[in-house]
Amino acid sequence: MSRRPLALALVLALLPAAAQADDLLQSYTNARNSDPQYAAAESNRAIAAERPVQARAVLLPQVNGSVGYDLANRGDIDDDGDSDGTSRSASWGLSGSQSIFDYGNYTALRAAKALDRAGGFDLEAAGLNLITRTSAAYFNVLVQLETLSAAEAAETALKKQFDFASKRLEVGLAPITDVHEARAQYDGARANTILARNAVQDAYQALVEITGEPVASLKGLPDDFKPALPEALDVEGWVATALATNPSLKAQAADLEAAEHNIATARSGHYPTLGLRASYGKALPGLYDNPSFFGNNDANTSVGLTLSIPIFSGFATQSNVRSALAQRDISRDQLEQQRRALERNTRNAYQGLVAGISEVEARRLALFSAQSAYEASQVGLEVGTRTVLDVLNNQRTLFSAQQAYAQSKYNFLQSRLLLEQAAGTLEISDVEDVNRLLTTDESVAKVIAQ
Repeated sequence: MSRRPLALALVLALLPAAAQADDLLQSYTNARNSDPQYAAAESNRAIAAERPVQARAVLLPQVNGSVGYDLANRGDIDDDGDSDGTSRSASWGLSGSQSIFDYGNYTALRAAKALDRAGGFDLEAAGLNLITRTSAAYFNVLVQLETLSAAEAAETALKKQFDFASKRLEVGLAPITDVHEARAQYDGARANTILARNAVQDAYQALVEITGEPVASLKGLPDDFKPALPEALDVEGWVATALATNPSLKAQAADLEAAEHNIATARSGHYPTLGLRASYGKALPGLYDNPSFFGNNDANTSVGLTLSIPIFSGFATQSNVRSALAQRDISRDQLEQQRRALERNTRNAYQGLVAGISEVEARRLALFSAQSAYEASQVGLEVGTRTVLDVLNNQRTLFSAQQAYAQSKYNFLQSRLLLEQAAGTLEISDVEDVNRLLTTDESVAKVIAQ
């Protein structure tokens, strides 16, 4: 056993009993507090919020101060051969400027505000994505646990069939081929159990990667789970809702708006700019230049307007405009592509949800039939109407049916959340609704500790 699973098993063993049962809502809460991907999205949102502040700064007054102090060796020699000494002087000043008209600054501010809105929508989308990422990882652990349980049951049953075939061979009631068949199926079942156990551990680590918290058991669906549609909306209603409220689509639309403003910013390179400038400064005369006037200094004050008219910039402005137009086209195409993908994904999620109801019921009936067929073949083998191969085939069918039923149940729940995510209506209340369906305890610790 590697050090990491050993350490994790120790942590699980030390967890208090009250903290060992985790549900979907708790897993999401943990993920909200510790998921690095969502934390990065929050930081990106903070960056976007600063863009309007930075763009607005150039529209506000700019003030600078300066202080100077100089030392100079005069180097003059008087009639007695002595030097007059060192000249010292000091100065200070203030300067300020205010943009009166610069069209590019105003359009840059509009673009920054659009990007700020896009950042808000991106964070909202990241929050919805966190819910579905957490639920997918959570449900995957439960699916793998049920698969492992089925694999272990199949291994136990096939071991019994192998032992049974071996005993019948010893008394001459079964051919050697039955033993070989049973042995092959049993060895395959052992391999399936090993793979299933590894799959549980991998799925568990994927969940911990998001939540940052170990857990000993998870809440799962009961055997009598009955799926149902969340609302009575038809597929067109879901598509319309998605196109109107999906945050990722809104973010892309805001990016397009920013790109439009960037075109205006690039074109502003052709426009004149007007600014106000002012300065005030004082200079202190040298100490040995005129000592009697030290401290009686002159002040310099200036106020003026600066009009800048672009004449030729080496075709840079034209190039910037062409680049901005191309970027606008990219944003527009990306918006259209995302709109089409959203419509397709929403339709697929809705159809998957509708089909999932029938699939879960069909898988449940298939599991019941597979269980009945397996039990009947066992009885038939004992009375001589069925062969060992029949029992082995039915056992394999039962194992597949158990896997498919578990997968269909949790696929339905995930499809439900994905549909709400696509529509942009996924909320914590939806997680709570799904969480109420999870009533059984599924142990993880016993698998992780192995």
